[in-house]
Amino acid sequence: MNLANTKIVILFVLCVILHSCSSTKKLADDENLIVKQSFELNDEIITQDPVIVLSQTPENQRLLGIPYKLHLYNLSKSNTEERFEAWLKRKPQRKERLNKWLSPKQLEQVKRYRVGFSNWIKNTGEAPSLIDHDKIALTNSLFTQYYNNLGYFNTTSTATIESIGTQKSSIHYNITTGPRFTLDSITTVIASKDIDSIYKVYQKESVINQGEAFKVENINAERERLINVFRNNGIFNFQQRSIRFKAFKDSLGIDTKIPLVVEIKNAQKRVQDTLIEIPYRVQKVKSLSVYVENPEQDFSTYTDSINYNGIKIFSVGPLKYNPIVLAKGVKISPDQAYSYQDRTATYRYFNELQNFKYPTITYSAVENEPTLLDANIFLSPKERFSLGFDFDVSHSNIQDIGITLGTSVISRNIFRGAEILEFGVKSTIGSSRDVAEEKSTFFNLFEVGGNLLLRVPRLLAPKKIKSTFFDNINVKTNISLGISLQENIGLDRQSFTGNFEYQWKTKPAYTFTLKLADIEYVDNKAISNYFNVYRNSYDRLNDIAKSIPSINNQYLNERGNLSITNGTDLFIDHVLNNRTDISTEDDRFTNVSNINERKNRLTANNFIVGSSFSFLKNNQESIIDESFSQFRVKFEWVGNLLNGILNLTDSPKDSDGNRVILNLAPSQYFKSELSYIKHWEVGRERILAFRGFTGIALPYGNSKSIPFTRSYYAGGSNDNRAWKAYKLGPGSSNGINEFNEANFKLALNLEYRYPIIGAIKGAFFIDAGNIWNVNNNVPDISQTFNNYRDLNQLAVGTGFGLRYDFDYFIFRLDTAFKTFDPSQAAEDRWGSQISLDQAVFNVGINYPF
Repeated sequence: MNLANTKIVILFVLCVILHSCSSTKKLADDENLIVKQSFELNDEIITQDPVIVLSQTPENQRLLGIPYKLHLYNLSKSNTEERFEAWLKRKPQRKERLNKWLSPKQLEQVKRYRVGFSNWIKNTGEAPSLIDHDKIALTNSLFTQYYNNLGYFNTTSTATIESIGTQKSSIHYNITTGPRFTLDSITTVIASKDIDSIYKVYQKESVINQGEAFKVENINAERERLINVFRNNGIFNFQQRSIRFKAFKDSLGIDTKIPLVVEIKNAQKRVQDTLIEIPYRVQKVKSLSVYVENPEQDFSTYTDSINYNGIKIFSVGPLKYNPIVLAKGVKISPDQAYSYQDRTATYRYFNELQNFKYPTITYSAVENEPTLLDANIFLSPKERFSLGFDFDVSHSNIQDIGITLGTSVISRNIFRGAEILEFGVKSTIGSSRDVAEEKSTFFNLFEVGGNLLLRVPRLLAPKKIKSTFFDNINVKTNISLGISLQENIGLDRQSFTGNFEYQWKTKPAYTFTLKLADIEYVDNKAISNYFNVYRNSYDRLNDIAKSIPSINNQYLNERGNLSITNGTDLFIDHVLNNRTDISTEDDRFTNVSNINERKNRLTANNFIVGSSFSFLKNNQESIIDESFSQFRVKFEWVGNLLNGILNLTDSPKDSDGNRVILNLAPSQYFKSELSYIKHWEVGRERILAFRGFTGIALPYGNSKSIPFTRSYYAGGSNDNRAWKAYKLGPGSSNGINEFNEANFKLALNLEYRYPIIGAIKGAFFIDAGNIWNVNNNVPDISQTFNNYRDLNQLAVGTGFGLRYDFDYFIFRLDTAFKTFDPSQAAEDRWGSQISLDQAVFNVGINYPF
């Protein structure tokens, strides 16, 4: 019997054992387990209708047809403490021997562990779902109410119980709805003149309209709309209970048209034992004050004050913040009507400054002036300096092990404009056998990097630009500089980066980012180490060299292989200049040419200067919001401006006639990306998540290819999980390089997430995608995207995962299988690699999308 058949037999035996476990062994004689429930709506069986969620009699959760949580619950023992004591007394002197061996204190601890473990099993499992006539009656009532809320006021729901085995039953619910009721006339009774005026202005935005189906959810939505309208138009103390909707339904259920009255009463205030009505009136802000550096709101401690654009700013001692910055994001304005929306926007502004702790905004009525309010904002600054630390352990194709230590220092309000200056340093030491020498130490790799980031909560630009493009928009300016130096890592790359960008929001969900300058300079210091790092390229080149019968010994080392780097470089030069037995028509010549092209590209230094614009729409309201979507689009232009400036100068040219700076012709390309993420909540703690991504980078002008640092790769724990990072593609090629990358990418992911036990979650997923070269100086047609037929090279991975929720983060373990591999022969592409010994295991933190 082969390994695959053995696995199948083992899985079958496990399933039989679990099925054989009695799910009714702990039931009393008069109890019956619910093993099935079905639903019928107007003579049609339903399986996906939302009403099903309301059932109070669900069967126990199943996995592969097995009620695993119920079996786990049945493993728990009742009266565990008494059972343990009885076990101790069952044999003479057992307790005395254990006390001598463990000590009485340790034995007591063992008992507590036993009790705790049994309770954990019971709480983690699932109690049997039993036939309960009260719950069945409640379910029928909920079904009836659900359809009543949708306008079906003549709904009936009945349940039929059927025995289908020993102490096992099924329940069948039959729901019958009558005709749907519609809204007839809509009239209003409004006590306050100010409320009535506001209502009429916004009446066209009403959610409820004559002739539409009566829905309670629409009535509730209209109530929320009116509350927001009133609170955003001067009604400071508007109470939800002031709104009532009166629907007049025919008691006989014959007339299906419902007149509706919208009643809005005055506010009510209890004075002793009497409720007094207070008419709602529009209230305006008379004065606005900002108090800085006093969380206790003790007004006697403030010693200084200034007035800026009608806003009074108080401080303890001289004000340490630029008043322009404090006032800029304040949407509350004197002489303007109260607005809850302006209050929320003001909160958001001060929170995003990251300079203050929990800003507080209060309103108080002006004495003897009932239509006026005084607004107060209290700001408590955070500590001016803070320190952070990072620690990380990693493994990669180059490093056997890497240990990263980092630290960062944050300085707030550095220029008295609520700016944030952050300086971070990270250093990595690692080990690699590829570069180890006989006398070298274990940690033979080293990398150090530093980053300086300045976040300014305002637009740093000429006034004309501010007034023309960003009037009344809060724009942030971010400036960063970075440096990274490597030793014995890859090609000992040294990189220098710089960014100057603007970021702003027009709505809470809309984020715009404009990078005016995105600069990166890459200098590879150890180009001669290329074939030590990219061993696949070396092995292919070495095999080609050995295939020549009369190979020149000057290429070889003492072991008969190409020497690095003299032998490899000399061999490539001789092949491409027809100084070997390999002709230009030979496939080996093409392979050597491809190896040389890739070597030149990956060892080339790059000078990248560009700009980009991106837009993000994210309607996720909070981290606990499970139903949301994200849409992102980005455009990047690189090299145009710098090349235009160089062409106006007398700077030197390279061999291709391109102007150079720092002995480099600046990279030139256009890049565009589009991504979409959507999450659907399809049940309690059950999420269906989708992600789509496409991106393309097209070189032109000075460039024949995209810099390695700006290209795309596929595979890895957050992409197509059936392939390791950089191992998928390009196209139908078999991932022949250590780092496979290209300039065009498509990716699609679909994942179903569900609860298993407690903090343990599960997932099933399908990943599809690939990368290709498009006009990227790559002649191999298996790696290029030529037409839409090449979409049949989309690799498909499927698998399952386990996640453990630590509240602050998710630990993720995914197991993925190559379901469709475009690099295989046509007959082997589907399913030939679905086995545990060919599975790819991925470890990640948090969800992949």
